[in-house]
Amino acid sequence: MMTLETLRQRYESVRDRVAAAARSAGRAPESVVLIAVSKYAGADQVRELINLGHRDFGENHAQQLSQRALMMAEWLQRQKGIIVPPVRHAAPGSPASVVAATGGIRWHMIGHLQRNKVRKVLDVSRLIHSVDTLRIGEEIQQAAARQEQTVDILLQVNCSGEKSKFGCSIPAALHLAEQLDTMVGVRVRGLMTMAPHSDNAEDSRPTFARCRDLFEEALKAGIGGPHFNILSMGMSGDFEVAIAEGANMVRVGSTIFGPPVPGSEETMVDEQDDGRD
Repeated sequence: MMTLETLRQRYESVRDRVAAAARSAGRAPESVVLIAVSKYAGADQVRELINLGHRDFGENHAQQLSQRALMMAEWLQRQKGIIVPPVRHAAPGSPASVVAATGGIRWHMIGHLQRNKVRKVLDVSRLIHSVDTLRIGEEIQQAAARQEQTVDILLQVNCSGEKSKFGCSIPAALHLAEQLDTMVGVRVRGLMTMAPHSDNAEDSRPTFARCRDLFEEALKAGIGGPHFNILSMGMSGDFEVAIAEGANMVRVGSTIFGPPVPGSEETMVDEQDDGRD
């Protein structure tokens, strides 16, 4: 089992690599948001990263996202000396108000989102990375209206063209983004994509380049207005290439927390989890 000391070392190493990749791309290290994907992490590991000052965490499943967010909120409320800022989009009296005591932690929903899980995700999520159909956008819009919220989302695009991956197609992306952008309770913040799995990070570059080009087309078209500024690309095996191609948000799990335990129940569930790290 990984010790907390090893976890700290791995985390600092990833932060250093993100900073170096950003500098190599001519950008400031703080311009890239590192999301620690905690689906295989223990609660003690998540708490340790919070103690180290980390604030952005990603989960693939709605149920685990909700449980983790509430668990960490309760833990932080018990800590002395924690200054608790409000959640940006938590409307007074809404279910999202339960995360007003998360100590500034931002939870990201990065896995495939089912329509019947939308409300659960909205209660705790800062950003939904995986909106890929008009139907799921409409479901979010309806839930947002009931809770008097504005929900930040990313449009997931299947830039690799793999049939096994979620995401809208490249030709449909801009039109879908425009449709989502007309929804009052939905704020389109940018794009997300995943590259094909490979042991060679350079194999991911064409996919990331296609998504960056699409992102720039959306910017020129004025989709999302000034809020359209997030390009979420890159995971443990390829985040440095993603940053080189323009990513300003990367999703890193196993490189920080270590690989999943083979044969565990969660591992078997995540075999159908679109491969997100």
